[in-house]
Amino acid sequence: MSCEKIGDNMPRRDPVRRCALFLCLSIAAGALAANAAGPPRQTEQRAPCASTSAQRRPHFGDTHVHTTYSQDASTQDTRVTPRDAYRFARGEPLGIQPYDESGAAGRTVQLEAPLDFVAVTDHAEQIGEVHICKTPGAPGHDSLVCRIYRSAPRVAFFLMNGRYSALGGRWGFCGEDDRHCLAAARTVWQSTQDAAEAAYDRSADCAFTSFVAYEWTAGPSGGAHLHRNVIFRNSVVPDLPISRMETGVEAIELWRQLEAQCRLGKPGCEAVTIPHNSNLGNGYTFASAVDIDAEIGEEETPLRARYERLVEVMQHKGESECLLSPGVTDEACGFEKAGPGIRIPFSDPDPGKPFDYVRDALKRGIALGRTLGANPLKMGMIGSTDTHLGTPGLTKERGHVGHGGAGIHARDGVPPGLPDNLEFNPGGLAVLWAEENSRDALFEAMLRREAYATSGTRPVLRFFGGYDYAPDVCDAPDLAARGYAGGVAMGGDLEPGVPGAAPRLLVSAFRDPSDSAAPLQRIEIVKGWVDGDATRERIVTVAGGENGADVDLASCERRGEGSESLCGVWSDPDFDPAAPAFYYARLFENPSCRWSQWACNAAGVDCSDPATVGEGLEPCCAPDHQRSVQERAWSSPIWYTPANSSE
Repeated sequence: MSCEKIGDNMPRRDPVRRCALFLCLSIAAGALAANAAGPPRQTEQRAPCASTSAQRRPHFGDTHVHTTYSQDASTQDTRVTPRDAYRFARGEPLGIQPYDESGAAGRTVQLEAPLDFVAVTDHAEQIGEVHICKTPGAPGHDSLVCRIYRSAPRVAFFLMNGRYSALGGRWGFCGEDDRHCLAAARTVWQSTQDAAEAAYDRSADCAFTSFVAYEWTAGPSGGAHLHRNVIFRNSVVPDLPISRMETGVEAIELWRQLEAQCRLGKPGCEAVTIPHNSNLGNGYTFASAVDIDAEIGEEETPLRARYERLVEVMQHKGESECLLSPGVTDEACGFEKAGPGIRIPFSDPDPGKPFDYVRDALKRGIALGRTLGANPLKMGMIGSTDTHLGTPGLTKERGHVGHGGAGIHARDGVPPGLPDNLEFNPGGLAVLWAEENSRDALFEAMLRREAYATSGTRPVLRFFGGYDYAPDVCDAPDLAARGYAGGVAMGGDLEPGVPGAAPRLLVSAFRDPSDSAAPLQRIEIVKGWVDGDATRERIVTVAGGENGADVDLASCERRGEGSESLCGVWSDPDFDPAAPAFYYARLFENPSCRWSQWACNAAGVDCSDPATVGEGLEPCCAPDHQRSVQERAWSSPIWYTPANSSE
């Protein structure tokens, strides 16, 4: 029986139907096929997972989560701890601000479905200072800075971050050689590790995975984002998170210290660093990590290749795939862009630049690979939330409560109007194809870049590249086995085939089984390549297509037909075996209401009647208000490098 028939035989809102349909989709994606690769390398003690899949399964998670340990989150009265965040990710309800005088939360949130994995990534910078300011009796607790932190938290946010951004040093209350703040940071870092260990399911159930992690928050003057989330493979981690205080703003020093304090300094310690918000990078995110005003050079290339396996292409503060700019005709590049009006404090108001975006970085990477001997920008794609409420995976459009951070906070009560800046969004998710839900298996997926990003929903996306995929492979029950056997999965390198033979790309997708998600509309393949001294791009639809579907903005009812699944095989008609290239898949759902439209409707806004547009609801009727959204997913690329390339 097909997956569609299972869906037909059960009521649409029946949870049994949803579970049966999702199981069927997982099987169709390859769970019954033969072995694709060996088991992941084991670096930790744990019970073997009872459920594994040689063909790998998609695991949905969030690798960008802030809690009360982060200075910015704490000053907006986030009281959620890492332990709370992990419980929320596993499906428990969570109370969030505003809090009343007794400490009772004014709002409660809960995920529709639990996540498979999470990395809490509190800012390494100032974790000791925040702990001191919160802890009576701690050295420095009664300092002027800490008194301001407790009495006027939002003033302290600007004061503390302003000094840190401008000077990079610590406050006097940290003591000689910063010993008080470093000791406090060790306390918080140990608590972070303990929370991750308590949440990690080491039993044979393998129900949930937590990673020890943090955010390195650095940027040049002007507030540009060079931030990176640092994710560790297992419980072997440095004694302290390496922060901007120790490295300065150049990422190469972060990698050098990870080499010294982790990979070479602590046997068993491994890490990846994931850049995010390149859309707010002011052109620096993908510039040199040695000299941010220069191009990437030979010194940093091997370190980038080791640590920068992934890039965060989607999150609360905007999408970073590509930018609508002169010469770019891809209309999808206009998706969820954060404009200059909402840049974070201390940031440059200059609008985004094309080279801030991942697609441009991927093209530059293959061009640089010809001269550097290796591609320094070979990155897979993931999404995450960047929540500052401690709510990993809270990406549903309807009922979006905001994520704080650079957005609207609710310390002293939820402000009237929309719950967030109009240009922000609920964030994305990271998806890792792994044999099982364990740290080793998921980390190996990060290393091989077998990962994809979503804009918040949970579709299942497969992408393979080879030379011999049959036209009818989409009908095969062992599609995944054929995909692995005939080539490489997303994130991989496709070797040259028979001279002159063009790659054949196999892409398959299944709809998110949740009732809140829309049917699928189409799959595109994005190609980037080098043509002489120029880089080029092309977008082609390979499955589905424009179907006329839309959404009634007044009721948010979706209209039109869509697909439960899509699949296609595409051969590049313009393939040049002498030209380096990359390919990635982009999946689109049918249109649905954006979070802001849900909120405007709930508030009774009728833009033809000014009397209905209450305080704070003016953005509902703004000319640039995007009222609908097409949720989507982006696969990691597959790279082709000619046999005679210097790379």
